[in-house]
Amino acid sequence: MTTPEPARQAPGARTLAELDERVCRCRACPRLVRWREEAARTKRRAYADWDYWARPVPGFGPPDARLAIVGLAPAAHGANRTGRMFTGDRAGDFLYAALYAVGLASQPTSTHIGDGLELYGVRITAPVRCAPPANRPTPRERDTCRPWLTQELRLLRPTLRSVVVLGGYGWQAVLPALADAGWTVPRPRPAFAHGARTTLRAADGGAPLTLFGCYHVSQQNTFTGRLTPDMLREVLVAAAETAGLPASGHS
Repeated sequence: MTTPEPARQAPGARTLAELDERVCRCRACPRLVRWREEAARTKRRAYADWDYWARPVPGFGPPDARLAIVGLAPAAHGANRTGRMFTGDRAGDFLYAALYAVGLASQPTSTHIGDGLELYGVRITAPVRCAPPANRPTPRERDTCRPWLTQELRLLRPTLRSVVVLGGYGWQAVLPALADAGWTVPRPRPAFAHGARTTLRAADGGAPLTLFGCYHVSQQNTFTGRLTPDMLREVLVAAAETAGLPASGHS
């Protein structure tokens, strides 16, 4: 049986820049390849003049990030269009506004690559790198994609001190990646909840990592008030403080 592309390519990446380049070329999951490319062909009317990215989306943020934010997967007309995680859709608008409010981003909006946005000590990533139909990757697609996230976390290990996971899907997906990257995940595995907080020991005796749970920034949560800006900012400030990053709780 042929080894999936992520499992072959990810471990050899020595830097995040090299990893990102390899991620962008991945075609390991036929269903996701078809869907991301179909979205780029059909487009939404509002984006008819856009040249869609239509490839796997790499992580975004500095290589010495102390805090990582883990979502689910790119949106078909969001990051699959722009090529940057959480950019160009309502979920991203909610997230970047909060990051800016607490001092972790240079501006409150993210519309396209090259718009001037910078993240301060934060890297944003996801367990699945291609836009899935109905925003639901299959378990096999999630597992095939995992080596990209594992290697990303492994390369961030020297500086990474906290991780904010958006949603239960991301929480379940990130735990085995963290274990593969060198942290010890408790058994039974910690359960996801908004405001959940658990500390993972480094298997080699290095610095521990603190994992924070947060409801996903999906419209289903933000439009209904299940997740408010104050709730998101509270989690981001706690994670930033744990990671040793300056952050403000004020909007």
